[in-house]
Amino acid sequence: YCVEFKTESLSHHCALESRPYARWMQYLREGHTVCVACQPPAMNTDTHRCSGDGHNADGGKILHWEAVGNSQCQGTWKKIRQLEHCSCPLVHSFIFT
Repeated sequence: YCVEFKTESLSHHCALESRPYARWMQYLREGHTVCVACQPPAMNTDTHRCSGDGHNADGGKILHWEAVGNSQCQGTWKKIRQLEHCSCPLVHSFIFT
């Protein structure tokens, strides 16, 4: 499944990322909608959910995230909805880890 979030805040460290495999962090912006896919091996085999997916969180709850590979690139977002398939452009599509 996939979860859409609206980014509320992010640290300035995301924009400073220049390593080739991590340049995607430069494209994160406050107010953008991002899609995050939950798939194995991040999915819990018992619950079939990914940690941090905002399950049971209403749209007003602020949730925290952190980028893999750069713990200083972090921020907050609000869950919009859960979908079976992601619908965001590739630059705004991520996976839970």
